Amino acid sequence: MTITDSPRTTAELPTVTHPICIIGAGSIVKDAHLPAYAMAGFPVHAITNRTKAQAEELAEAFHIPHVYDSIESMVAEGPEGAIYDLTLPAHLFAATLKQLPIGAAVLIQKPMGESISEAQEILQVCRDRQLVAAVNLQLRFAPFVVAAKDLIDRGVIGELRDVEVRVNVNTPWDHFAFLNNVQRLEIMYHSVHHLDCIRHFLGTPDGVYAKTLRHPELDMPESRTSMILDYGDTVRANIQTNHFHKYGQKHQESYIKWEGTKGAIKAKMGLLMNYPKGVPDEFEVCLLNEDGSPGPWELIEIEGTWFPHAFVGSMGQMMHALNGEPDALITSVEDIIETMACCEAAYESSAQGGVNPQNFI
Repeated sequence: MTITDSPRTTAELPTVTHPICIIGAGSIVKDAHLPAYAMAGFPVHAITNRTKAQAEELAEAFHIPHVYDSIESMVAEGPEGAIYDLTLPAHLFAATLKQLPIGAAVLIQKPMGESISEAQEILQVCRDRQLVAAVNLQLRFAPFVVAAKDLIDRGVIGELRDVEVRVNVNTPWDHFAFLNNVQRLEIMYHSVHHLDCIRHFLGTPDGVYAKTLRHPELDMPESRTSMILDYGDTVRANIQTNHFHKYGQKHQESYIKWEGTKGAIKAKMGLLMNYPKGVPDEFEVCLLNEDGSPGPWELIEIEGTWFPHAFVGSMGQMMHALNGEPDALITSVEDIIETMACCEAAYESSAQGGVNPQNFI
């Protein structure tokens, strides 16, 4: 059996675009946001950053017409219908959101705060100021995730029974200087993507079991996590991450696997291997024959990858929402508060620990 219809891999582009005002000029803006917006033809109107020289450098490289000294000056001169692209460290989000106009549109970089209390504060600020607000958890928009969702929604692999995320890589944490002072790392800044992606397919779990660990050779918070999400007795969902596999690329792994009643999908997330250069993604599908035997694994060509292509979909949803399309914000703050609750549950589970077998002796 073969896949007769190629899966959809990109979100539909908005017919009407809106000017983007970027707050922050870090590496993620340079490597993902701006290349994605240029690719999609999204107009970037302005940029501001605490270190103005950084903003000026990006403005010159990406032909951004306006550079501002402050958020206040950007807002004062902001065009009608602007989308504010907030890319600051998470602990600054709530205070920054209070500086935006009432009713403004804003795409907030992940995570939605560094704790559930910060996430709740961000949610309340967005409600109080009537912001059209979403969180840039863009893995949902990665081409291989869009393709998997399309096939699963069409029933190609039947009903989901198993979703697995496995990451075994050597992450160069020195690329992310802003993480030097965070208290929570792996789950809050990395596995939040995987939790959110699984929620995208299965909804919010009934429970979270987790253990997240520091590595004794790293002067940083946790970098390895094992997590089980509870969806009852027939659906398994788990996340396994190790960011300190320093033994070469031969046994590095980075994938999402979906298994259903009629087939399975496996997507290799090449970006996380040999980061930031990455390796090519792979997208494979296996369907069961009518007699229940497995057919061959079929490699399907997927155009684009997580960085920067997913950022087109993440910003595109904002424009769809401003164009009056209902249910466009699939990563709205109202939805992502549940992803943040899953992160908090994972940390709480890790702190509580497991059941000691000595209790039964």
